[in-house]
Amino acid sequence: MKTIICLATTGLVTAGALAATATIAAPPGPAATAGAQVFARSCAMCHTVARGAPSKLGPNLAGVSGRKAGSVPGFRYSPAMSKSGITWKADTLDAFLAKPSAVVPGNRMGFAGIKDTAQRAAVVSYITGLPK
Repeated sequence: MKTIICLATTGLVTAGALAATATIAAPPGPAATAGAQVFARSCAMCHTVARGAPSKLGPNLAGVSGRKAGSVPGFRYSPAMSKSGITWKADTLDAFLAKPSAVVPGNRMGFAGIKDTAQRAAVVSYITGLPK
């Protein structure tokens, strides 16, 4: 397990959102570490990655690679996401994380996207490497 500390005082998270510690599962290696760090900064406030962990504001992303969008049991998706027909894999995750509103117009995710291609590639690598 890789433990990453996100403090509200760093400006990386909003006050009260994730002011303590987020534990992120990361396979070994610098690319995975970079992806886990980007995930911790940009995604962990709303998404979990541990198998069996409850969803937060967004669905649990454990095993997301190869999964149909809108398919986590018990999570309330937007109609747009439920009807998107997307199967999550590296290219669809990359496009979605670049600009979610362009890939699934009308989705409920209040996130503008990750503009930096290297950071986005790192988080996509991290997410697709999560155990199923």
